[in-house]
Amino acid sequence: MPEGDGERLQKVLAVAGYGSRRVCEELIADGRVTVNGDVAVLGRRVDPETDRIEVDGHPAATRPGLVHYLLNKPRGVLSTARDTHGRPTVVDLVPPEPRVFPVGRLDADTEGLLLLTNDGDLAQLLTHPSHGVEKEYLVHVTGGALTAGALRRLRDGLELDDGVTAPAQVSQPEPGVLRITIHEGRNRQVRRMCDAVGHPVQRLVRVRIGALADRRLKPGAWRQLTNGEVRALYESVT
Repeated sequence: MPEGDGERLQKVLAVAGYGSRRVCEELIADGRVTVNGDVAVLGRRVDPETDRIEVDGHPAATRPGLVHYLLNKPRGVLSTARDTHGRPTVVDLVPPEPRVFPVGRLDADTEGLLLLTNDGDLAQLLTHPSHGVEKEYLVHVTGGALTAGALRRLRDGLELDDGVTAPAQVSQPEPGVLRITIHEGRNRQVRRMCDAVGHPVQRLVRVRIGALADRRLKPGAWRQLTNGEVRALYESVT
């Protein structure tokens, strides 16, 4: 970038929520900020559209126009951008501009938290199998209380038609109600796991994605993530 072009790096970081300009200057002075792989210095100017800016080794969401929505998806709504049969989709529940897309999927009968964004870098990180972002579900199953053996099978991993599941965190706060945390992204995985131990799912709600949780968000409602929440997501997968 020619000398004098672009925006001052500390201003870009401040707009992205890293603190006041003074705090961002200190981040730069301490050598904690890189631009395109090089340690930045005070006075550096950048183009947030094209330069890769990192803080403490984690990408900084500095491109203008990025939005990150947390939606509490109701039952019966599809996790897709559009449906040829005219059924309701998650993008119908958030602002039409800028255009966003869901990160991952919840099947139509599953409720709960879903991230929608136009931040392709973050979406790619969150959905890549190697990062193993935790997803926690509240699960109501048929058949009453699970035995200790069934719970152990869910925790240790069990055989599905696409292979053995990874170990999961599973608790039973009350008979027939489970809390299951997984870090894989297989299709309808929690439902298939419960089917495999003879307790089909009656109701399935995702209550957490990584560090993201919001008990106050009503079904069908959405909110924008804070800058801190966006940073936490980046830091959890890089």
